[in-house]
Amino acid sequence: MTIQRSASHWGAFRAEVVDGRIKTVLPFEHDPRPSPLNSVWPEMVNSPLRVAAPAVRSGWLEGDGGSGRGEDDFFEVTWDYALDLAAGEIGRVRETFGNKALFAGSYGWSSAGRLHHARTLVRRFFNSIGGFTDQMTNYSYGAAMTFLPRVVGTQSAIGSHLTSARSIRDHCDVMLAFGGIPTKNWEVQAGGSGEHRYDLFMAALSHGTQLINISPLKADVGDDHANRWIPIRPNTDTALMLAMMRVLDREGEVDRAFLERYCAGADILCDYLAGKTDGVEKTPQWASSITAVSAETIEALALSLIGKRVLVTANWSLQRARHGEQPYWAAIALAAMLGQIGLPGGGFAFGYGSSNGMGNPRFDTPLYSLHVGDNPTGSAIPVARVADMLLTPGGTFQYDGRVITYPDIHLVYWAGGNPFHHHQDLNRLREAFRRPDTVIVNECYWTATARHADIVFPATTALERDDIGGASRDPFILAMHKLVEPVGQARNDYQIFAALAERLGAHRAFTEGRSAEQWLEKAWLEISARLAARGIVAPQLEQFWEHGYIRIPDPDDDYVMFADFRADPEKHRLNTPSGKIELFSQQVVDFTNGAQPGHPVWLDPEEWLGATAADVHPIHLLTPQPKHRLHGQMDWSAHSRAGKRHGREIVKMHRDDARARGIGDGDIVRLFNDRGACLAVAELETAMMRGVALLATGATYDPEGKADRNSNPNVLTRDIGSSELGQGCAAQSCLVEIERFRGSLPELRIERPPTIRSSEHLRDELWGARA
Repeated sequence: MTIQRSASHWGAFRAEVVDGRIKTVLPFEHDPRPSPLNSVWPEMVNSPLRVAAPAVRSGWLEGDGGSGRGEDDFFEVTWDYALDLAAGEIGRVRETFGNKALFAGSYGWSSAGRLHHARTLVRRFFNSIGGFTDQMTNYSYGAAMTFLPRVVGTQSAIGSHLTSARSIRDHCDVMLAFGGIPTKNWEVQAGGSGEHRYDLFMAALSHGTQLINISPLKADVGDDHANRWIPIRPNTDTALMLAMMRVLDREGEVDRAFLERYCAGADILCDYLAGKTDGVEKTPQWASSITAVSAETIEALALSLIGKRVLVTANWSLQRARHGEQPYWAAIALAAMLGQIGLPGGGFAFGYGSSNGMGNPRFDTPLYSLHVGDNPTGSAIPVARVADMLLTPGGTFQYDGRVITYPDIHLVYWAGGNPFHHHQDLNRLREAFRRPDTVIVNECYWTATARHADIVFPATTALERDDIGGASRDPFILAMHKLVEPVGQARNDYQIFAALAERLGAHRAFTEGRSAEQWLEKAWLEISARLAARGIVAPQLEQFWEHGYIRIPDPDDDYVMFADFRADPEKHRLNTPSGKIELFSQQVVDFTNGAQPGHPVWLDPEEWLGATAADVHPIHLLTPQPKHRLHGQMDWSAHSRAGKRHGREIVKMHRDDARARGIGDGDIVRLFNDRGACLAVAELETAMMRGVALLATGATYDPEGKADRNSNPNVLTRDIGSSELGQGCAAQSCLVEIERFRGSLPELRIERPPTIRSSEHLRDELWGARA
């Protein structure tokens, strides 16, 4: 037996390895609250759902035009045959249609390791052969990524650099938490982490900060932490904040000196609040009719902030909605009117609780990834527009002030991600995925995406290769030891792309003459040099590898967002047209052709509880991240199954909504709208807003017609951008109806691999036809 170290998205860990298999996972000894999610590894490394060998879809070999994707069986083939097929198709499409016809953005969480980072490798590979159509932004906070630089000049307010927990502890009187601080999101970090900080953050709040949870669900702040809950209709936070600002302005409690020195366009916003521009004063009574929060509560909440140090925060999920840019802009404006941006414990911040962002000190831990290179095509789309692109080649859309034309995609290559988890309206995505000539996937498991591919390469998990893990906001740099040999015929992504590059004449460009092991050595030299520049002496690679980690010292100062800007707004001008916080932005008006007035505004999100559509589908469905897994990863593990009942996910409903539909606690229910349907098990609550239901994402998509046999809520969500500005996903603007399910539960086909046939059964004419 040996004890070795590694890391995943759920944190660092130690593993007992016996006879080449992982027996037990032990927590990292320096992690104050290790995640239980790492316990899945002994089971999942050798899961029967692993992709064991290269596989090619039978219908693709027969020339079905993609119609059988997601339904077909596969032939198991040799690595050389599969690589020749893939390289041949990439070369054919490139030569016939040009590099823009290759789509390979490959959004996803792949591996915690920084060297074997699938999205980096797939982009590096395609750039080495002349470029491709890429993806921009992300599903998590895509609207904010595009919008925030227009208003505050940077994306860093979304979670990478937030005001520190110590600053909040020592200075903050009130934290207004729009969307709460969900307890489930702190466990994951894209690069891996050695220190989960949720308890440290919540302990900081207990030193005198009043935490106000403004959310449809009381549990968006854990019951073990004192807080005041204000239930609110989903998608209406902007209206509440506008009314609060109007109260402060009416009472003469707006910090005019701050607005004058640090902001642009405050007078235009105040005129809107007063009703001078549209004839509607944004009073608490006005907001109450939208939010279902009483006018008295809104008035009292606004007045209670006067004279206090206030931090206005918002969860990432608030901007995953129609007009999702607006609640973030309103939060910035509210913090500006209070005059506390740049002060310790005050101002605004977005994303506490997400990706282990818990007011961490600014470690700025140096890591190393391979360079992706330049993309000569210049072609890219926002990630949430992938189905639009595949379905409407040649169509146009607006994004961030540009009109972009969708390319005609003939080949899709995905590595390290699962769009059939992330994307909305999965039935539409399924139709879109059947349009290209060829779909190629690198994948460890038979996910829904792998089942919709034509060529599937078996990829290693993070535990089957050496790597270095870590994250800029975490103090640890982590050695990720290869714990076991690759399962079946799996290869790592670097090997796969190197082999394809060799076939396409780009081996030197992709590898630069280095093996993965040699890149690891270079990575450590780069990391050591960056540490040395900060006065930190790093050990030699061999010493680091044996010890398993190093820890970066804590910084001396408590980080406060925009402190430098507040101290000297001329020297530290923001990267906006005015150099200030833009409470009015002419850019936004121009970029949206006037569809947005250029300041925080209430815009109808179309699918919400105040919409006419609510007469037909009267339940607002929210789709948060799951508690028992990361996205759809390890959905088949015992840990994930422990959070299900009857093999289906839990949907939380208000007890009164359930009673009106004859639904009891534990009943199997059907959720549906015009886009699709899925199944779940009802769990009845009282501490949530009536008319709202919550069904976590991540159940593996198992389609039957427009319905999902499983519990994937993205068969219900709407595939539309947040706005012309950000084009982020709008999953949280979704109306459904729920009824008790009557009948036998359908079998879940995704619990076993698709039918895999031996290449002995591959007819000679098909064997040679594609090669």
